[in-house]
Amino acid sequence: MRAVPALQDLEDRVIDRLATISGIVEHPEGTELCHQGQLADRLYIVLEGQLTAINTAPNGETAVVEVIRPGETLGLSTVLARLPRLISVRTITASRLLAIDAECLLALLAQESALVTTLLRAEAKEFRALVRQVCDLKLRTTAQRLGCYLLSLTTEETANTTALRLPFDKRLLAARLGCRQENLSRAFAALRGFGVETHGARVILHDIAKLRDYSVPDEAYDEAWA
Repeated sequence: MRAVPALQDLEDRVIDRLATISGIVEHPEGTELCHQGQLADRLYIVLEGQLTAINTAPNGETAVVEVIRPGETLGLSTVLARLPRLISVRTITASRLLAIDAECLLALLAQESALVTTLLRAEAKEFRALVRQVCDLKLRTTAQRLGCYLLSLTTEETANTTALRLPFDKRLLAARLGCRQENLSRAFAALRGFGVETHGARVILHDIAKLRDYSVPDEAYDEAWA
């Protein structure tokens, strides 16, 4: 549990109490963890792997809402509010998760104020990420959204070039960015002028600074207010 960023600041006593109502679960690729409309009986925290969150409209159409990565939670808001899940979640890759019993967690929250603060902070971060996603859809072009996503994958802090691999297929990436696959192809083509070269799942960024200036990732705003 100490490896989970959201839980790092909790006292050992609280961690021990959490451990008694938690367990590690492992699932292969393509496993559905929960279904839209179900009551949340567990809070999941992703330790390894990736998951996709999908919402299904009344007419049967589906949309990828989010890709959930290690360190992120699944179902926090629905657990805290005791509401049905708004999404179905399926593993993209083989995944390892921390599963916390929802009813026991709610009972523990009534006794541990530090845990309340920790989970509220985690929920605030998730809400902030959701607001950013909405702003992306309204304020950025598909090419800019793609540029921001590619920049989020790089770990380079000083070099202006890097090579990386897309963590999942372009069909899922298009859904994650809120566009069709043909629009994603056009976006990759538009980014060639900003130093983006693609070879299947392998992507080379030849001019990170130029791509950042074009895409204007949210980190630029955060740095301005730091």
